[in-house]
Amino acid sequence: MLADDLQDDLSEVILRAKFDRYLSLEKRLQLTLLQLRNITKHYPPDVTAVSQVTLSINAGDVLCLLGPSGCGKTTLLRCIAGLEQPDAGSVWFEGRDVTNVPPHRRDFGMMFQDFALFPHKNVFDNVAFGLKMRGNGRSDRAARVEEVLQLVDLAALAGRTIDQLSGGEQQRVALARALAPGPRLLLLDEPLGSLDRALRERLMLELRQILQRVGVTAVYVTHDQTEAFAIGDQIAVMRAGRLEQVATPEKVYAEPATPFVAQFVGFENLIPGQQTEMAVGIQTPLGPMRLATAPDTAPGTAGQLLLKPDGARLVDEPAAENGVSGEVTAVSFRGRYYQLWLQTAASDHPLMFEFNRLPGCEYGDTVHLTLAPESLRWYPG
Repeated sequence: MLADDLQDDLSEVILRAKFDRYLSLEKRLQLTLLQLRNITKHYPPDVTAVSQVTLSINAGDVLCLLGPSGCGKTTLLRCIAGLEQPDAGSVWFEGRDVTNVPPHRRDFGMMFQDFALFPHKNVFDNVAFGLKMRGNGRSDRAARVEEVLQLVDLAALAGRTIDQLSGGEQQRVALARALAPGPRLLLLDEPLGSLDRALRERLMLELRQILQRVGVTAVYVTHDQTEAFAIGDQIAVMRAGRLEQVATPEKVYAEPATPFVAQFVGFENLIPGQQTEMAVGIQTPLGPMRLATAPDTAPGTAGQLLLKPDGARLVDEPAAENGVSGEVTAVSFRGRYYQLWLQTAASDHPLMFEFNRLPGCEYGDTVHLTLAPESLRWYPG
C-alpha cells in the first residue's frame, strides 16, 4: 500500500506526468525498438528469477519495471544489458537478436542506485569517462561533456569533486555520465533509491523532463509506485518473476488487472465474492453488489471484489445493494480529502473510503455507505 503521506499526491503526479507524455507524443517514432521474447532466468538451486517475460518498448518511450524487492525486475534489466545471460528466450534490439552480444557492444547506457561515481575525479572527468574509454578525442569529449552538463543544469559545477556535491547533484552527474556517449537505450536501476523522500519527489519530475528532452528510450527499475507513475510511459508490474500487467500509468491505476496490482498501487479494500444469476451481480459478505458491466465468467464463479475508496457516499439507512455498514475506527484529514476507516462484521481489517468533505461522523459511530457500480472491480478465480 502507498504510504499515507503519499496517497494524496498520487493523483496530481499522474495528471502532471500524463500531460508531459501527451506533449511529447507526436515527437516519438512509434517503432518497436526493444523486444523481450519469453525471457527466463534461473539461479541455483531452484530459484526462477524471471519467467517467460515478453515485452515490447517503442522508440522514445520510458518503460518502468515496477514491483516489490525480489520480483525479478533487476535481473530482467541485467538480461537486457547483457550482464546476465537468459536461460531461455531472446533479446531483440532494432530488429536484431542481441542475446549473445556482449554488454560493451550493445551501446546501452546504465545508471545504478549507488551512482558508482569516481570520488577522486571531478564532475567533468566523471562525465567524460565513458567517452574517453570509447576513444573520443579531447575536444570532442569537452564539447559533449559541456552539452550534457548543460542538459542536467550542472555546467557551473564541472570542476567540483564528487564529495562537494549534494545527493541530487550526484544523481544528475551519474545521469549525465550515462547520457554522454549517446546510448541507443538507457537502463536505470533504482536511480533514486538512495535519496531521501523529499529529494526523490523533486528529482523524479526533473528526471522525467531530462529524459523527454533527450528523447532517449529507457527501461527504469523501481519499487516505488509514485516514481513509476511520474516517469513511465508504460508500466510493467512484476510479481515473482512474471508480468502481472503492462499498461499506461493511468490504466494501471484506474484498472488494475489483478488483486496484486490493485494492492500494490494502494487499494486495500478487497473482499471475497461469488457471481450470482444476475448478469452484473456479486454476492459478498457485505451483501449483494452490482457491477457497472457484466463479467465474462459464469454464475457461481468465486473471486475477489475491489471496492475503490473514492466511490462511496454516506446514506441514512443500509442500502439493499452496494451497501457497506460498519463502525468508524478513524477519520483522517489528508489535505485535499478525508479518509474514513470502517470496521465491518464481514472483514477482518477496516475498509478505507475517501471523501472530499468531512464525513460528519466520529470514532465509534455506526454509518452506512452506498458504493457506485463504477467503483467496483471484479477479479474472478
